[in-house]
Amino acid sequence: MSNDRLSQLLDEYAQLEKQMEDPSIHSDQALVRRVGRRFAELAPISAANNELEAARADLAAAKELAAEDSSFASEVEAVAAVLPALEEKLGEMLIPRDPHDAKDVIVEIKAGEGGQESALFAGDLVRMYTRYAERHGWVVEVIEAQDSDLGGVKDISFAVKTKGVPAGGHGVWSRLKWEGGVHRVQRVPVTESQGRIHTSAAGVLVLPEAEDVDVQIEPGDLRVDVFRSSGPGGQSVNTTDSAVRITHLPTGTVVSCQNEKSQLQNRESAMRILRSRLLAIAQEQADAAASDARKLQVRTVDRSERIRTYNFPQNRISDHRIGYTAYNLDLALGGELDAVLDALAEADRAARLAGGTEIGRRP
Repeated sequence: MSNDRLSQLLDEYAQLEKQMEDPSIHSDQALVRRVGRRFAELAPISAANNELEAARADLAAAKELAAEDSSFASEVEAVAAVLPALEEKLGEMLIPRDPHDAKDVIVEIKAGEGGQESALFAGDLVRMYTRYAERHGWVVEVIEAQDSDLGGVKDISFAVKTKGVPAGGHGVWSRLKWEGGVHRVQRVPVTESQGRIHTSAAGVLVLPEAEDVDVQIEPGDLRVDVFRSSGPGGQSVNTTDSAVRITHLPTGTVVSCQNEKSQLQNRESAMRILRSRLLAIAQEQADAAASDARKLQVRTVDRSERIRTYNFPQNRISDHRIGYTAYNLDLALGGELDAVLDALAEADRAARLAGGTEIGRRP
């Protein structure tokens, strides 16, 4: 256990507590949320430290009593027995955690190869994550969506947000950060007349939602184009140039939004997605520069990596990174994802405790 790191975190916790008691902070709601999230992250560490210090004080008191009366020897043994578990608990909490764990997320899902079947599967994934969010009391906000002809989804971006400050600093990112990658489905498509099983895929990108303080964007680095919104098949659905396309020139990142009726609303939505993508790019660059502590949570859709398979004939869901398999696909698609996410979180915890990187990826 690092006493220096513990001391630093406890000092930060005390400073945040004073900051939250200052009435002037409430004039900036973004600052209130940011300070509240960090305070919630450090609260369990403070509580665990207080519990350990109390146990140590009890042990010292029991030893004093035992020195005068041998009948207290058993109490010394009982109190001493609980110390290792408390020290281990606090030690695990001091392992550096993902700095984005308390954040909300933006999820982007794109249909891949497989035509209409891929779009239908993308729609299944949207419903799966929406139902999972509902189970946790989170809010889902669709930012941009392009539907397919048969009721599927070609491309969608939506935010998943906690209500208020997440307990213990465990926000949406802490649960959904491993979902980015290629998701494969094996089933008989509704368009298949001979009952043959087809394989198709959809790409999922999960980004921690960036705040203004996370990413600095210079106005001169942006090219903003406007155009008319279009619906399925490309037909025009708006007679004004309300759709917005923003290009971040230094990185070549392009974001388009056309769901809202006003150009201003579409611009705000596009900037929201752009900030999160730039934050992910900055994080990946920092991770690549620090190869000894490489982070692998942020995964991009353009990496041809299959992370999970959804096999309908066998009612099977398999996560290939950790060798997880369960035969409850129907429940998982209904939003009961905690079993696979818990397995991913435990694999990540074990890797960090062993001093390695986060969850290794398998081809």
